[in-house]
Amino acid sequence: MNGLNRRSVIAALGGAGLTQYILQAAVAPPEAVAATARNGISVSDQLLTSLQSTTDALRQADASHGSGNLARAAAAHLKVLLRLLKEGTYKEATGRRLAAVTADTAIQTGWYHFDSGAHTVAYNLLLGALRAAHASGDSRLRAGALSFLAIFGYSVGDPRDAVTAARTARQLIADQDAPALHAMLLTRQARGHARLREGRQALAALEEAQALCARGRGQDDPHWLYWINPGEIMGQTGSCLLDLGHPDQAAEAFADARNAFSTDEIRTRAQFLSRAATAQMRAGDIDAGSVIGHEVLALVAGVRSARLDDNLATMLTEARRYSSAAPARELLERGQTVMEERAA
Repeated sequence: MNGLNRRSVIAALGGAGLTQYILQAAVAPPEAVAATARNGISVSDQLLTSLQSTTDALRQADASHGSGNLARAAAAHLKVLLRLLKEGTYKEATGRRLAAVTADTAIQTGWYHFDSGAHTVAYNLLLGALRAAHASGDSRLRAGALSFLAIFGYSVGDPRDAVTAARTARQLIADQDAPALHAMLLTRQARGHARLREGRQALAALEEAQALCARGRGQDDPHWLYWINPGEIMGQTGSCLLDLGHPDQAAEAFADARNAFSTDEIRTRAQFLSRAATAQMRAGDIDAGSVIGHEVLALVAGVRSARLDDNLATMLTEARRYSSAAPARELLERGQTVMEERAA
């Protein structure tokens, strides 16, 4: 691979802030990708199609059952791709496709680790994914890597990094007909604004995301972006309103979102419903919050996700404020049993 150190595609890039890498992703030109290794594996299009299908299958499993059982499998799959980058034989076009599959897989592997609570591992994987996406020459993959770094920023890092990452990603795909991808990035930007208590900016980003989502998919929207629909936009709107201290409005947004989710996407549905229950209770409606809370607890068996556990804990903490009420006590009793089972 000319101009790109194949051994460092998924390296831990420590020693500088995230913003440096975000900005570097926007300005650096793609590097040449080709390799000839003695006795190396010949990388064919058929092989890459098979490897991509494995990444896609893991992605769909994550939406249903969470990341807890996927991180190790995805890491093993990523090692195969890295070995091909290091020891394979391929020409320029094939090398770029190999880098693209590697980037997609590294993004997903980073996400599975993040959803499992392994934040440092996830961060390094996502930075490596950004490098691999850069080598692929596919600006949509670079935007995808930045979108997950945005989640890192507004969840456990600096929300300002989330805003910067999402804006930079949109600049990278400015020439693409990809309204769904732009809409997704705007929701990530909005979440960053909401964590910063920048309500006007958050709501403006969400309004634009909703308008783009209504256009449907464009010819350049990537196959891996399967989750953008009106329900996702409304669910993210509810999350922003909850962060902004508007639980009444958040509860309304979550109510609008709930019927748009696929029944197969159990983890995603449980995430939003747990926040909906929290919103209802913060708004003072313990009865509605408890009903939704019981619905969530019935969904989560077999779904392994540290992020979901955090949302469940927040929901139950909110219920404790109403522990003198029978609906809250019943929810807390059931919730304690479920959380103990999840921790076992």
